[in-house]
Amino acid sequence: MRDEPIDPCARIVVIGAGQAGFTACAKLRDLGHQGPITLIGEEAHPPYQRPPLSKGYLLGEITEDRLYFRPPSFYEERSIDLRLSAMASAIDRDRKVVALADGATVPYDRLILTTGARPRTLPAEIGGDLDGVFCVRNLADINAMAEHFRQDQRVLIVGGGYIGLEAAAVSAKLGLKVTVIEAAPRILQRVACPETAAYFRDLHDRKGVTLLEGAALEALQGEEGHVRSARLADGSVIPVDFVIAGVGVVPNVELAAAAGLSIDNGIAVDENCRTSDPQIYAAGDCASFPWRSGRIRLESVGNAIEQAEAVARSLTGTPSRYDAKPWFWSDQYEVKLQIAGLSAGYDTVTTRPGAAGGVSYWYYRGEELLAVDAMNDPRVYMVAKRLIEAGRSPSAVIVGDPATDLKALLQ
Repeated sequence: MRDEPIDPCARIVVIGAGQAGFTACAKLRDLGHQGPITLIGEEAHPPYQRPPLSKGYLLGEITEDRLYFRPPSFYEERSIDLRLSAMASAIDRDRKVVALADGATVPYDRLILTTGARPRTLPAEIGGDLDGVFCVRNLADINAMAEHFRQDQRVLIVGGGYIGLEAAAVSAKLGLKVTVIEAAPRILQRVACPETAAYFRDLHDRKGVTLLEGAALEALQGEEGHVRSARLADGSVIPVDFVIAGVGVVPNVELAAAAGLSIDNGIAVDENCRTSDPQIYAAGDCASFPWRSGRIRLESVGNAIEQAEAVARSLTGTPSRYDAKPWFWSDQYEVKLQIAGLSAGYDTVTTRPGAAGGVSYWYYRGEELLAVDAMNDPRVYMVAKRLIEAGRSPSAVIVGDPATDLKALLQ
């Protein structure tokens, strides 16, 4: 079913004031939507960037106001009704009304859900509710843990994914004593090849981080309500001053589910980002969408921006099938990792040495190029990204030869 352009004066309500929510509102105005736009956000802050929270902001290199996508005046100038510290409690699809926790209601003609995701927390029964146990997701999280980032403080990071490793890098740079535990046999097991994992394991080892793989957390132990140690499944005990949990996220689908929308590893949307209710759209970390022969949900800034812009195009009469082009990045110490594509299903990895210590790992399934991890090799990353997006798969032998001019493969 093709989207029809809506009344340019229709009321659009966006629930969730993160990257996707902000982008949807800004793009709607850019594309000429004239009707009321309401952006509902639970936090007290204007919409802001999240990736720098665990990097530049925590290091003290970026002030809070520099995190904001736009200053508060932007919303007034663009006639966007920004409602902060507001929580949507229910969606009445029959009446087309969003109920807020404070009793207010907001009517809509079209609704966009950009509710994002929340961190998985450590269970209370193993000490996850102790003082000094944190997650990394929003400004409040970072502000709460900031006072603990002092020289020689002992921090335990639970989870060896990218969030945990980024937190470890910042902690080590600030002079903390850092231990990372990963229950799986190796770090990055779910998202990267053994070669990428070995690269970052060596990097953290050289920076003084203690990295324990195959180390499951059994319990956190406290004194007077504050975490003081961690007991692992092998019986060993690690003294700690505070703990950061980086064990993944959960999409925020409860509001959509209560409204009767289809849920499938997120709020299920079609190729135009429309939910099972044609008046309601979803974008960003909370949304799962058709991709190739299946359905995926991407947790990335790029996806949040591109999906939200696709929604805005649909609502202003220029719909186009959302064709995800996955890309990600991670900053750790002096290393910038750039990822193009999705590596799931790979069976071989080819290594390409780069200039000035850079390196890239190319994931193949048979002869098909699926993804590339590029460490401090931005030129290789850009070529690889274009190859993957164009559906082109140069042979692994050619790619692995450092004498190969990769740009020539684009011709």
